[in-house]
Amino acid sequence: MVGNKSVGAKATNILSKAYMGLIFLFLYLPIFVLIILSFNDSKTRVEWGGFTLKWYVECFTSETIMSAFATTLQITLISAVVSTIIGTMAAMGISKMRRNSRTFYLGATNIPLLNADIVTGISMMLLFVKFMDLGFVTVLIAHITFSIPYVILNVLPKLKAANQSTYEAALDLGASPLYAFYKVTWPEIRSGVFSGFLMAVTMSLDDFSITYFTKGAGVNTLSTMLYTELRKGIKPELYALSTILFFTVLILLLAVNYHPTKKTTAKVERV
Repeated sequence: MVGNKSVGAKATNILSKAYMGLIFLFLYLPIFVLIILSFNDSKTRVEWGGFTLKWYVECFTSETIMSAFATTLQITLISAVVSTIIGTMAAMGISKMRRNSRTFYLGATNIPLLNADIVTGISMMLLFVKFMDLGFVTVLIAHITFSIPYVILNVLPKLKAANQSTYEAALDLGASPLYAFYKVTWPEIRSGVFSGFLMAVTMSLDDFSITYFTKGAGVNTLSTMLYTELRKGIKPELYALSTILFFTVLILLLAVNYHPTKKTTAKVERV
């Protein structure tokens, strides 16, 4: 009986690993194919023409791609910084509220996350058209708006885990609120703020639906530029650009999940 159970457990383990491997194959095989095609010297997708980096060179020398890249970089960095500041302040305010108020505002924070991007994009477009012309500013405001909830939900758990008594004690000892925040609260929530910032960068970098509906004529980000170019036909430069975007987001996600404090704690425990 014991032998049969061990054989059954091994078979189940093998099947579960094979199942997970199949899932990851479906998820990442198209990306691996895209990466390989970005180094293919041939423009056709069914023939290998040799290894080349010319598509990356043409990607960085293309005026259309570089203009879209510059716009994307500006929108991403500005929206990430502003949304991080607003989201951190909002999280601190929510954490100080009473239970009923906190529940209400947390529910309101979750609505943009659960809502479809196309609904958010169209609603923002209708709002902007009523008061201003669509352009760079409207895209920036839209990116700040949908990035704020991600920052709030990253900072709130850190605020809950922080010791509020230490902050109050610092105030009682004569520290100003700003100094007490910087010396007491900030070290506690710093990792959450950084995670929220990187999340905002990631979401803003690859957003399409909201950008598409809130941008005006002459404003193109990488996502909207890719959509426009793909309708004309797939160019090898787009493979190179997509590969760069994939590894950029991958590096950001690795940075989010990297916690140097764990290594420091482990070293202290060993000592």
